[in-house]
Amino acid sequence: MDVLVIGTGGREHALVRALAHDSGVGTVYAAPGNPGMSASATLRDVDALDGSAVAALARELGVGLVVIGPEAPLVAGVGDSVRAAGIACFGPTAAAARLEGSKAFAKEVMAAAGVPTASSRVCETPDEVAAALDAFGPPYVVKDDGLAAGKGVVVTDDRQRAADHAEACDRVVVEEYLDGPEVSVFALCGWNESDGVTVYPLQPAQDFKRIHDGDQGPNTGGMGAYTPLGWAPDDLVDEVLHTVLRPTVDEMARRGTPFTGLLYAGLALTSRGVRVVEFNVRFGDPETQPLMALLDSPLLPLLLGAATGSLADIPPPAWKPGAAVTVVMASKGYPESSSRGDVITGVDGFDGRDGDVQVIHAGTAIEDGHLVTAGGRVLGVTAVGTDVSDARSKAYDGIARISFPGAQWRTDIAAGR
Repeated sequence: MDVLVIGTGGREHALVRALAHDSGVGTVYAAPGNPGMSASATLRDVDALDGSAVAALARELGVGLVVIGPEAPLVAGVGDSVRAAGIACFGPTAAAARLEGSKAFAKEVMAAAGVPTASSRVCETPDEVAAALDAFGPPYVVKDDGLAAGKGVVVTDDRQRAADHAEACDRVVVEEYLDGPEVSVFALCGWNESDGVTVYPLQPAQDFKRIHDGDQGPNTGGMGAYTPLGWAPDDLVDEVLHTVLRPTVDEMARRGTPFTGLLYAGLALTSRGVRVVEFNVRFGDPETQPLMALLDSPLLPLLLGAATGSLADIPPPAWKPGAAVTVVMASKGYPESSSRGDVITGVDGFDGRDGDVQVIHAGTAIEDGHLVTAGGRVLGVTAVGTDVSDARSKAYDGIARISFPGAQWRTDIAAGR
């Protein structure tokens, strides 16, 4: 079966690679794609937010499955357009994608489903924000209600900074601060009328949101990730499945908007137990990169099963032994800005010379025959090893072989894990 992957980033490159290694996949197409994907996929141009254009491209290519990577097309209903054209699509409907598109909606669903999360208030005026900040106290947590590419959250002890962030947004969710480490648990979700909901959690991962070592500086889309989490409780996945994932998708089905695709639960392991920090409705970036490096199951049957309501007939995902670590190389000025057009050297030859290290492209382009930076997060160097320490060492060895002007990366990804 031929497959079309929609998106341009590191998440999509990791999915393209996994699909290209699946014997059940014929041609992998990526649109718009990036230069790194061209080694595994045929690139086509499309406006990822134009549902009619994506559906038309899928029909033209004759693909059996469309995989939508980023959140914005999902929230915009691109998946609905693809399904209306009679083509299977991995990703939720626009109605179900509101779990990420509106944090207030996600809180409403969690309350109805009894899912543990932070206490919160939805605020639309400065007076409402001020009252919520006073009620919860520092550290203040203020979240843009809508999509913000992973940068819409401010956590600060500075009350004025919290108020300023709220003022810059149309609508915000102010909530209590959750202590404890954060963990990402992704789940493949399928649904049909006879079987109901099927949920297959993936193994947990942890990402690093802040730009600087020691979790300092502003939030980013993610500066690195690793899996598995040797320090996490052995029953974490079972607990999350039964207290977070299944209640949420059951509630979405009860509302008449079944959730299919990938549900991403961002969790805090607090002193009071597991709490949901946020939901996303797509694979996370960069966590997808180490997860795909360790996946020991063919990816196509899992994605197609979720898309067509037959996930219950597919074996749950299996995992290779060992660990995987991704370290992100970002461009100069990120996350406040990004530097474009800087020549990147040292990328060639990784897969052939050093098979346990991959270079995943996120923000790259070709200009005048040179690979150059074209975004904030430029590359994700992903390594597999016998354990986290081994994988981490290999990832940083890979980083040392790559350079571009102003490159920045954290030196503490997965340190001490």
